[in-house]
Amino acid sequence: MILRNALLCALIVLALAPASASASPTQWTSFEAPSELLDDSRRDVTLDEIRDFGVTRVRAIVYWRNFAPKPNSRRRPKFDASDPEAYPHGTWDRLDALFQAATARRISVQLTPTGPVPKWATRQRRDQYSEPSPREFQAWVTALGRRYGTRTAVWSIWNEPNHPDFLRPQRRQGNPASPTLYRNLYLAGLRGLRASGNRSDLTLFGETAPRGGQTVDPIPFIKGALCLNDNFRRVRRCGRLRMDGYAHHAYTTSAGPLFQPPNADEVTFGVIDRIPAALDRAARTGAVRSGVDLYLTEFGIQSYPDRISGVPLAKQAENLAIAERIAYANPRVRSFSQYLMRDDKPRKGTAAQRYGGFETGLRFHDGRKKPAYDGFRLPLAAADYGSSDVLWGRVRPFARRTRVLIQVSSRRGWRNLKTVETNAIGVFGSRTRHRKGQRYRVQWASPEGKVFRGPPIRPYKRR
Repeated sequence: MILRNALLCALIVLALAPASASASPTQWTSFEAPSELLDDSRRDVTLDEIRDFGVTRVRAIVYWRNFAPKPNSRRRPKFDASDPEAYPHGTWDRLDALFQAATARRISVQLTPTGPVPKWATRQRRDQYSEPSPREFQAWVTALGRRYGTRTAVWSIWNEPNHPDFLRPQRRQGNPASPTLYRNLYLAGLRGLRASGNRSDLTLFGETAPRGGQTVDPIPFIKGALCLNDNFRRVRRCGRLRMDGYAHHAYTTSAGPLFQPPNADEVTFGVIDRIPAALDRAARTGAVRSGVDLYLTEFGIQSYPDRISGVPLAKQAENLAIAERIAYANPRVRSFSQYLMRDDKPRKGTAAQRYGGFETGLRFHDGRKKPAYDGFRLPLAAADYGSSDVLWGRVRPFARRTRVLIQVSSRRGWRNLKTVETNAIGVFGSRTRHRKGQRYRVQWASPEGKVFRGPPIRPYKRR
C-alpha cells in the first residue's frame, strides 16, 4: 500500500514538473496535414486551425520525384540539380506558399526530403524506388537547402526508409539491404545540407516505420545502418555517424498505445524505449554519440469508419491522450505529433479497400469533427490504479499557467469535480477516487473568455 501510494504521488509530481529529470521541458508537438497544406484552397484555414491548437510546427514530406524534371525518364536531363533556379518554372510554388503562410502565423516547417525518386536517379533506372543515387540525392538536398535553408532549421532525411513504399530493395537473399542503402543516402543528405550552408541545422536520422511484414523492423534497421551485428558488435568500420536525433513513426494497433508487440525488433508506442536502448548500445561501440534523443515525427490513432484496424471514435480521443502522456513522461522523447487533420478520401472497392488509407484525422474526410478534435486541444488521460484514478492532461492552446475545471459523470449527468492549476507549459495532474463506470472531461476558458470542453474520457487499466 505504501509503495502504491508513492507511485501515485510520483506520477502527479511528474505531470506538474516537466523540467525535472523525468520529463523533457522542450518537447514540441508537430502537425502533418499534407493534402491541405499544399492545397491553395485549404492551406490558410488549416494553418489557422493548427495555430489555434497551440501547435507551432508542421512537417512537410518532400517527394523528390514531384520536384525533379522529367521524373519518369530513364535519361537524366541536363541541369544543375543543386541549383534551385535550374528547376522548371513553378516547381517550388506550392512549397513556397506553405512557407509563406506558415511564417505569417509564426509556424515553423520541418522538411523531409524522400523518395519516390526520379527514375533517372536510380541505379538500374527501372523504377522510382530502387537504389537511388546518393550523388544525385546530395544535389537535390543542396537545392532544397539553398531554397529554404534560411526558413527552416529542422530536417529529417527520408521517410520510412525501412518500408518498400519508399526505398527498395529492403532485403537481398533474405538479409536486410535497406539499412546500408539508407546510410549512404543519409550521409549524402548531410553533405547536401553542408553545401547549402545548413550544417548546423537539426538533422534527424530514421523516420522509421514501426513494424510490418515487408519492412525491415526498426531494431535490425538501426544495427545494419550503424554497421553492427545482432549482438551490437562492429562488423565493419564505418566511422561515427552524426545523428542529432532519431525520428520514428510509433503507430500502434487497435489494441491501443499500451500494446507491446512480442517481436522485440518492432517498435510501437508502448515500447518506444526500445529505440533509445538500441542507440545507447550502439553508442558504446562508438557508432554514434551517446544520449541520442527520440523524435516521434508521425503518429495518429486509426478510427472508424475503418472497422478493420480502427477504433471507435471515443476510443480514438482516449488513445491519443494516453500516447501523449507516455511521450511526455519519457525524458528521451523530444517531440510528439499528429498525422492528419482530415481522413484520407475513401477509395472504391470492398470495405477493406475503401478505408485502406489513413483514418487518423481529427476530422472525417468530409470535414466533420471527431471527438479527437476537441481531445487534441484538451488531451486528458485517466489511469486506473484500483481505488484511485490518476489524471494527466494539458491545455494545448495555452502553454502557460492557467486553471482548468475537471468534471465527472454521474447518474444525474455531469458535475464539477475540482479546479486545478496547470504548470508553466499548460500541463496538469490530479488524483481522485475511482468509481466504476465513471468518466471525466476537462473544461477550460481562454483568456478571451471562450469556453472549450474536451470529450468524455474513460479510465484505462495500466499494464
